[in-house]
Parts: sequence; structure tokens; C-alpha cells
Amino acid sequence: MEWKTRLAVSYTADGKTVLISPIDSFSPSFSLNAEVLHSIEKTHIGVIYTPQAMSFSMTVKAIGDVAAQLTVLALEGKEFDILLQETDDGNDWSFKTIVMQSCIITSAAPSNATISGAPAATFSGFSLAASAEPKNGAKAEVP
Repeated sequence: MEWKTRLAVSYTADGKTVLISPIDSFSPSFSLNAEVLHSIEKTHIGVIYTPQAMSFSMTVKAIGDVAAQLTVLALEGKEFDILLQETDDGNDWSFKTIVMQSCIITSAAPSNATISGAPAATFSGFSLAASAEPKNGAKAEVP
């Protein structure tokens, strides 16, 4: 199967949208917590919802200025969006777009430099909001 998607990190600076690319790996995590409510008299009588938690980890090659731009975002505590979208000719993916909004980087971990291959830097953080738009159906947003 050929995936025709691209991953981009975007943020706004001076009223202008800036894309940071390429990204080697991206691992989002959505924890949409719900707990079943039990009683002494009966089980499964309801549900208790807890706040959602959305976090991510991304790895970029530490060549060019991609790692530097992400490091600046982390040091300044600047919010940005992570956008995953299909290209114009893609038809193998279930979504039109997935966006993690108002992201903050909480940790950065560069790898060791070696004589073979480029060093990498891994950035982790959380998102305050997210949305997903499937190819068919309604768009979902959290919160």
C-alpha cells in the first residue's frame, strides 16, 4: 500500500503561517477517559467522564533548521499546531486532516552525533485541542 500523506508542523509568527518540515516520526496519543459507574445494588449504571489528554512525540533529523525551529518554539513556550493531511493525489488514507492545536513542547532530547547517519532530535508535548475530519462523515473536535 502506498501512503500519500504528509506531516507538517505549522505555527504563526508575525501574522504569517510557517511550516516546519520534514518530520521523521510522529506519535499522537489521545486519552479520552470514561469510567463505568457501579453501585452496591447494580453494576454499569452510568459513566463518569474525565478530561481528555492529548500528547505527542515527534522526531526530526538534526540537520538543516528544523530541529532549531522546534527548539526555539520549546524555549519560548510558543503554541503551534501539528497538521497531518493527505496530498492532493492521496486516496489511501481515512482522513482529510487531523490537527492537534495549541501544542506546547515539554521536552526535547537530541541524539548523539555519530559518524554514520544524521543525528535526530525528539520533541514531546501536549495539545489543548484537536480535530479530525474523515473523508466521509462529520468533523470531530476535542474539546
